[in-house]
Amino acid sequence: MIVEERIYTLQPGKVPEMVRLYGEEGLPLQIRYLGRFIGYFTVEAGGNVNQVVFMWGYESAQDRAVRRERLAKDPEWQQYLQKVMPLLVKQENRLLKPTEFSPIR
Repeated sequence: MIVEERIYTLQPGKVPEMVRLYGEEGLPLQIRYLGRFIGYFTVEAGGNVNQVVFMWGYESAQDRAVRRERLAKDPEWQQYLQKVMPLLVKQENRLLKPTEFSPIR
């Protein structure tokens, strides 16, 4: 298993709007395609408070690539992206490999 961590830095003051849009539109679409939703977080303290962080679990990098390609082709996903892209300043992605003693494997 791998875990994808995505960190989106947003325009100042846009975290509430992003959280609302993701909860109402983005998450239901991603659940349809991506599989194991681990979590979605906002920054409470430390670092940049204009960020959201989310994590998804996949069987492998290939599994992730196939699932994300299917999502990208969905017209509803394209409509959602048109709403959230103006909110974004920066996107960071990391693929994490859990250790043998991690509770997420």
